[in-house]
Amino acid sequence: MELTWIAIAASLLMGSGALLIFIWAVRDHQFQSFEDVKYQVFWSEQELPIKNESGDQEQKNGNDGN
Repeated sequence: MELTWIAIAASLLMGSGALLIFIWAVRDHQFQSFEDVKYQVFWSEQELPIKNESGDQEQKNGNDGN
């Protein structure tokens, strides 16, 4: 019976800890713009310069130097 009370107390502590972390994350605006994160990967790849065969750098967005 004593082990049951320890398990109940541990589960309540872990549940309240998770709730406090969730409340902190909401108040700290951690979930504010989670849709923008998936687009940041694509935009950062487009901004990286690539070296072509002649050694010049050009942008990846389709500029061929003309």
